[in-house]
Amino acid sequence: MGTIKTTNIEPIADNGTVTLGSSGDTFSLGSGVIQSNLNYPTFFAGVGTAQSLSNDLATKMQFDYEDFDTDSAYDPSTNYRFTVPSGKGGKYYFFINAYYLSSGQGNLNYVSTNLYKNGSKWQHNNNDFRSNPVYNFSDQLSGVIDLNAGDYLEGYSYVNGTSVVLQNSNGSPNRMSIFTAYRIGT
Repeated sequence: MGTIKTTNIEPIADNGTVTLGSSGDTFSLGSGVIQSNLNYPTFFAGVGTAQSLSNDLATKMQFDYEDFDTDSAYDPSTNYRFTVPSGKGGKYYFFINAYYLSSGQGNLNYVSTNLYKNGSKWQHNNNDFRSNPVYNFSDQLSGVIDLNAGDYLEGYSYVNGTSVVLQNSNGSPNRMSIFTAYRIGT
């Protein structure tokens, strides 16, 4: 077989379709080759300033700093949400870790960490401590979600028993409360 060397491949017609291979074929990347669009877009946000969460109230988590954001799709300053960029719809993996710290030992009765899609609760993780209230608690929520361009994701918390603080990382590399997502395919 021969080698084709080129810098650009475009379809002959303007229909935007180029087909490589057929069903069952495998394409391998050469040694040292990097696939440039793998798992993009992606972002990693965290709580830089500890956030007070009121008792018996669903509150949007304010992940107010970013370590990275490949497509400028996460808003760390006002909406605290990830919005799928144009042309980047597909299946996304998401992960939220929330570290809750209550104001008094044994006062935290109930915690719900929630992922909202387009303003509605999509997935949640409920933790009931009424039989054994706790002082602090770390909760994680993750999964795969199908998103279209313009869809947005937000993290929310609901706590019961006492007001709590969504803990920040205190400048350490150990991120306590984080929100991240990345595209895994179409």
